[in-house]
Amino acid sequence: MTDDDLTYPGGLPALLDRYEGRRDPFNFGPESLPPLDCDLTALTSAIVPQSKSEKHSDDARTSWAWKRRDIAREFIGNSELAYLNGLLISNLRKRDFPEHAPALFRRIWKEEADHLIGALNLRWLVSSVQTFADHGDTPTQREVGHALRMLFGMMKLYEFERTFSGKAPDDAFGFGRRVKARLPLDMESFSLKSGGLDINLIAPTWEQAQGDPVIGPLACHLLEELNREQGGVFRRLRIMRERRERQMARK
Repeated sequence: MTDDDLTYPGGLPALLDRYEGRRDPFNFGPESLPPLDCDLTALTSAIVPQSKSEKHSDDARTSWAWKRRDIAREFIGNSELAYLNGLLISNLRKRDFPEHAPALFRRIWKEEADHLIGALNLRWLVSSVQTFADHGDTPTQREVGHALRMLFGMMKLYEFERTFSGKAPDDAFGFGRRVKARLPLDMESFSLKSGGLDINLIAPTWEQAQGDPVIGPLACHLLEELNREQGGVFRRLRIMRERRERQMARK
């Protein structure tokens, strides 16, 4: 097989080159992250000012100075703790980071989960739970983080591609135009009547998350939000099941 036949020419080595190319650590210069024992309660009540997003004459010319200003733009008017969570995530995606960053990330979620769940939008909540995949302190934290990183990542790819169909996320497909074609990797077709793949993807991870006091509140909140979401593949499958059931009842 030639590279022309591959979705990703060059295979794994090429993928790793691109992956690693985005993981260069920040140059902090004279700056640093807050210490591990910083006062989290104070950070929950402190508000991020506009000035944190602006460049000042005494700012160091480092990649970190640029990044922290960029992140600050999203958190103006929000709490300093929510902002700190964003700063930690941006570091923990890199190959290297301040030594205490993983422990500080876990500490803020252990001690201030309620505040963060209320302060962060869903995009940052998803980024937070995905960060546990690599930096969780327990097998459960890492396993739940990995599972939700894959689940939400594949949802993002699929839902983005589906927008080109001309249908909104809450607009389920009808039955009349289905193409009976080979599924990738010769997978068996999904059964609307009896298929349980969607439940198999969600239920074990949800149950596992409930047993961990650090990732549990965050993961369960996101899965509850997924359950309430009016659009997306899982809600559309429910709609299609109900339509199919009504069709069969009329026969």
